[in-house]
Amino acid sequence: MRLGYVRGTVVLSVAAPALRGSKLLVVEPVTMENLAARNGKGGGKSLVVASQLSPAQGQLIGISEGREAANPYHPKDTPVDAYCALIVDTYDI
Repeated sequence: MRLGYVRGTVVLSVAAPALRGSKLLVVEPVTMENLAARNGKGGGKSLVVASQLSPAQGQLIGISEGREAANPYHPKDTPVDAYCALIVDTYDI
């Protein structure tokens, strides 16, 4: 799992039926240096993340990637490579 900041959303005119009710987010993963500095900067390469939690822009989230990202949609075969597993409230380093 990685942490990242929500930078925006993706809007589709046509989506896979299995993604109904999900929101697609543009997320910038955060580096350890920026996380420790608590400066709100990411530093990683942005990716598209599916979410059913609907975090706001600028919020820090936990990202599950790979095959595990599609588990919340089981038993549907959903084309998801990254999923918003949690919204970070506080953290300590």
